[in-house]
Amino acid sequence: MKRFLCIVLVLGICFHCCDTDEHNHQYEDNEEVVLWMNTVGPYHNRQETYAYFSLPFCSGPKKSISHYHETLGEALLGVELEFSGLDIDFKANVAKTQYCEVEITDEILLAFTYAVKNHYWYQMYIDDLPIWGIVGEVDESENAFYMWTHKKFEIGYNGKAIVDVNLTSEAKVKLEKGKKLTFSYEVIWKTSPIKFEDRFDKYLDPNFFQHRIHWFSIFNSFMMVIFLVGLVSMILMRTLRKDYARYSKDEEMDDMERDLGDEYGWKQVHGDVFRPPSHPLIFCALVGCGYQIAIVTLSVIIFAILGELYTERGSLLSTAIFVYAATSPVNGYFGGSLYSRMQGKQWIKQMMLSAFMLPALICGTAFLINFIAIYYHASRAIPFGTMVAVTCICLFVILPLTLVGTVLGRNLAGQPNHPCRINAVPRPIPEKKWFMEPLAIVMLGGILPFGSIFIEMYFIFTSFWAYKIYYVYGFMLLVFLILAVVTVCVTIVCTYFLLNAEDYRWQWASFLSGASTAGYVYIYSLYYFFFKTKMYGLFQTVFYFGYMALFSIALGILCGTLGYVGTSTFVRKIYSTVKID
Repeated sequence: MKRFLCIVLVLGICFHCCDTDEHNHQYEDNEEVVLWMNTVGPYHNRQETYAYFSLPFCSGPKKSISHYHETLGEALLGVELEFSGLDIDFKANVAKTQYCEVEITDEILLAFTYAVKNHYWYQMYIDDLPIWGIVGEVDESENAFYMWTHKKFEIGYNGKAIVDVNLTSEAKVKLEKGKKLTFSYEVIWKTSPIKFEDRFDKYLDPNFFQHRIHWFSIFNSFMMVIFLVGLVSMILMRTLRKDYARYSKDEEMDDMERDLGDEYGWKQVHGDVFRPPSHPLIFCALVGCGYQIAIVTLSVIIFAILGELYTERGSLLSTAIFVYAATSPVNGYFGGSLYSRMQGKQWIKQMMLSAFMLPALICGTAFLINFIAIYYHASRAIPFGTMVAVTCICLFVILPLTLVGTVLGRNLAGQPNHPCRINAVPRPIPEKKWFMEPLAIVMLGGILPFGSIFIEMYFIFTSFWAYKIYYVYGFMLLVFLILAVVTVCVTIVCTYFLLNAEDYRWQWASFLSGASTAGYVYIYSLYYFFFKTKMYGLFQTVFYFGYMALFSIALGILCGTLGYVGTSTFVRKIYSTVKID
């Protein structure tokens, strides 16, 4: 227990920002305020960013301040903070001051022209408040390129806290070889009525996220849930009541009458319905991973609602990584117990697959994109130290905790408790119509769950791939619950039809019918890329489709697990209430 507490403490130190003077957000008069330069890159490719000074900008005369990535999330998100060199003190106005000059050579002219032509913008931070500016603009009438050389900062303060920052770019200078670019800045301090707790409200877009279409989509999905649950309950209860009556009548017949009767339906496969699925090791690993993703998703959404994680750089990603590592026993417990109930023998291999399946997919995709980022010299290139840190988390946190969960699951919930005995010889599966085949059921199973979330997918995609801060996590929580209910209802209906056709291969069918939702989400991501964005270039395209594939895979595992768990409860219920000879 002491060792576990030490690990948690070390992780907390790694993930949490140090509480230094720079981060307590309280300043005395004339105390130093640091302007951090972050990244620069093309406007239409939000993820293709480079270090600010990768362009031939010049820094101020003030001595540089050392900086390091404070959180794992910042490192993974490509935050590249560098000190601007500009002298800014709390409540101290600065008149227009020149701080450096750049003589335009052929190389510098080419770099700045390319940046202006591709609509490069840059990002800065003052007291953790983001600031955006444009590098320059194009005069198409003269086919000329201009740079903004003067930065005018208007900083609002309330008491000892900075609550507002605005940047105005001025002094447009034409880019020509041999000309000198003189960079200057100006700082104006103003009192502001904005409270410190509300200072991020200006970056939110309530007109976008709380649009009537968003509210209508939530209401529509909620009504779909009520209708679907009622419909499923009515159909299944009426159908099952008829089935129970028919099977009760069959039990009163003698053997001769029963043989002459027309026996069909889900009762006929009672001896095979709890037969382990094909590839049980992979199946159990997926289910265990799905349980963990569900817990992580729910936890992070709740933390985001309570803690407003969007106000700190990389905090959402850091929280997700920490919660994922801490919930590894959930993965091991449910995956290991299910594999034990299926009489699996290779439990160590199953535990290793459960622990490393999703991290391996994420790391493999990230490292592939990392090679392209290194080639482009982009800030998204993951530092070697961060790679080592992620590897250590997987080996020394996730793996041991998954092992603990697996051992507990095998010992506490690993005994088979099926309501029906499994036949020694599998029953032949009769022929059926094409739409009753598992493949058709799987393809159709994801349509309704996708329909309940696709509007929310648009808002989530826009917040990540465009310049919006997603903050309506209450909506996301409601959509997550709606998705869970719809997925369970749909997979129960699909499984009932499959069993009624005397096909007992319901485990994979229920999992994949829920997981097929992710396929529709990925298809929607293709539409979003080509029709809703103006992204271009190899790096941005690979980044987009690589991480959208990871998102879809995680969503598929989540929905597949929800579908299987709900269907498993349904199957056990109907077979435990019927007397089986």
